[in-house]
Amino acid sequence: MLAAAQSAVKIPFECTEKDLDQFGLTCTQEEPCPVFLELSSADSGAGRIIVTGNLHTQNQTLFGVVLTSEDNGLTWKDGTARLPFGSLEQVQFLDLQTGWISGESIDPLARNAFFLLTTDGGKTWRQKLIFDDTKYRTVAQFHFDSAMHGQMILDASQGRNTRQELYETNTGGDSWEVKQTSNSKLQLPAVRPAGSTYRVRVDAKTESLVLERGGGRTWDAIARFEVRVGNCVPPAPKAPEEHAE
Repeated sequence: MLAAAQSAVKIPFECTEKDLDQFGLTCTQEEPCPVFLELSSADSGAGRIIVTGNLHTQNQTLFGVVLTSEDNGLTWKDGTARLPFGSLEQVQFLDLQTGWISGESIDPLARNAFFLLTTDGGKTWRQKLIFDDTKYRTVAQFHFDSAMHGQMILDASQGRNTRQELYETNTGGDSWEVKQTSNSKLQLPAVRPAGSTYRVRVDAKTESLVLERGGGRTWDAIARFEVRVGNCVPPAPKAPEEHAE
């Protein structure tokens, strides 16, 4: 369980030697690699608030994270195992039980876009790749209007060349069919979420991320998260052993 949310929550993170190797980090004792939290989106289902984001250094995405609170933001825990190289973006709950989170792997380019799917209100999540083979795309936008039917816009732009693709699913996100490709930006119809809406904003003064609930002119703070969560640094070299003469 993470720290209480009356003060800023600091996400637990311990950088191991395995992490240094896996992510190709060139940290040193003299110049450690700061690790930061980035939050992207929030929604709620079955009494849980779900917040998505990632942990990253200045140059490398480390883990995608799903943070869950079952007491209206008082305490937080990881809602699923952290995803190496993962960047988790938009979250949508259709009802109390059915929800989706979009994401992709970044190492260092964005590829292998996927969804996390839940049918038990965010208690458990199942990862489903959008494509069986590697494709360099990101989910720019998605929306489900039923448990089975949804639409998604994938961004395959390179540099100044815009390319976006519209997909549709009738299997709840297990499979997708391309409907349109375009050299200009596509846009799904604006849909206003039912009930409360959430947003995450940066509070530069306190160097924290603030989760708020409301809409229009009124927003109430639910929780505050520290941006900097730790450092990646190799273990200190062992002192040479002294041999008795």
